[in-house]
Amino acid sequence: MAQQAYMVHVNDARVTSHNGLKQFTDNQSGDFFSVFAEDTLLVVLKPIEQKQQSTEKIRMVAGEVVRQLSSQKIENVTLSVEVLSHVFDLIDQSAAVTAFVEGWHLGAYSFASYQSTSSSQKTALTIEGEDIAESVAIGEIRAAAMAYSRDLMNDIPTSLNPATFPERLKETFADSPVTVTVLGKKEIEEQQMNGVLTVNQGSIYDPAFVELSYQGDSSKPLIALVGKGVTFDTGGISLKSGRNLSDMRMDMGGAAAVAGAMKLLADSNAQVNVVALIPIVENAIDRKAVLPGDVIQYKDGQTVQIGNTDAEGRLILADGLIRAGELNAKYVVDIATLTGAIGNALGSKIAGVFGDEALSMTMKHIGSENGDAVWPMPLIDAYDAYLKSDYADFCNISSKGEAGSITAALFLRRFVPESCQWLHVDMAGVMEGEEAGYYTKMASGFGARLLADYAVEVSK
Repeated sequence: MAQQAYMVHVNDARVTSHNGLKQFTDNQSGDFFSVFAEDTLLVVLKPIEQKQQSTEKIRMVAGEVVRQLSSQKIENVTLSVEVLSHVFDLIDQSAAVTAFVEGWHLGAYSFASYQSTSSSQKTALTIEGEDIAESVAIGEIRAAAMAYSRDLMNDIPTSLNPATFPERLKETFADSPVTVTVLGKKEIEEQQMNGVLTVNQGSIYDPAFVELSYQGDSSKPLIALVGKGVTFDTGGISLKSGRNLSDMRMDMGGAAAVAGAMKLLADSNAQVNVVALIPIVENAIDRKAVLPGDVIQYKDGQTVQIGNTDAEGRLILADGLIRAGELNAKYVVDIATLTGAIGNALGSKIAGVFGDEALSMTMKHIGSENGDAVWPMPLIDAYDAYLKSDYADFCNISSKGEAGSITAALFLRRFVPESCQWLHVDMAGVMEGEEAGYYTKMASGFGARLLADYAVEVSK
């Protein structure tokens, strides 16, 4: 079996000089194929139509190639910048290199911590060309941040829970310019974060609230990233159905996204001023678990009837939004695996973004470039009445069986300080990926790139 392979394009002399090989090439489908030519394994990249050329297409191709070569136990593959530029001739060379490296490392990602036997074989990539070191490094940093988010989401609830999650964050950022502040139960009580306290009542663990602060440029406006950190969601007393609930360990996908974004910003020395706010709870069931019908009074005075304990994410995000206001953040983005309704509306390939219309379009453009796709969703004021409560200021669920993702966003909007420009990202539909391109089955790692790039953009 070959240990070394080379990536070429279809017009390479090693392909065109052999009539049989050229004819074989013409009959192959897909974006690439592997073939032996004079005892050399060639990965032949086929032409990409102009309308399909994008950095996301590059990432997808890279992910497919590395998975195929790794399964064939190929140790190393060499790619020249000239080949990449030939196939993706409309893409800037530096951007193409970064995208290929990013897709390569993410395509090779695996989570095998709990498998008794697993293959760690990963084909190494060598890119040849001048002045590409920085582009390669950026791709590696971006992939590492997204892989970190995947690792957090994939881990199991006995390993990642309200007690251990803050420690994991401390370890990650110990030698970085990110300052980690952990509020325990006592401090949470002092801060009157009553949503966090209420949702976590049924857990054997104490809740936590983590603040990650990064000041690449303290003169920039403060951006707050609020991530839902429900390390496991049973639904509480409003128990979820009897399906396999293993993926509810990923209900902290929003927290994973903001943590990955902070890693990306810090590792790339971004000139931004960002704080990540992560309320961490476990929505479990025992005799202390909160009951439907109870009322939470928040620090800002608002009272909320708990109509359904499985609509818990918004209850803890409310505390994060209030905290963002206390920190005088100019821009606020909350991100959460919040509603099944968003998946029904947009499917599994794109998340929904609500809030400031201009900033929603900015985020849409960013996502279309970096692969974390979002689509602007409406906030219909008339639906706000659906949150009416008979005995509290409002309820945490809608009285109507419609527009679930919109009413959830309207709930959150009630806690956004007037001084903030706010966006809400509902990523419930995209938290898990399928094995395609640079995605593997299990956690997608969505949001790390989106939030980091958004922070950079609005800081300009």
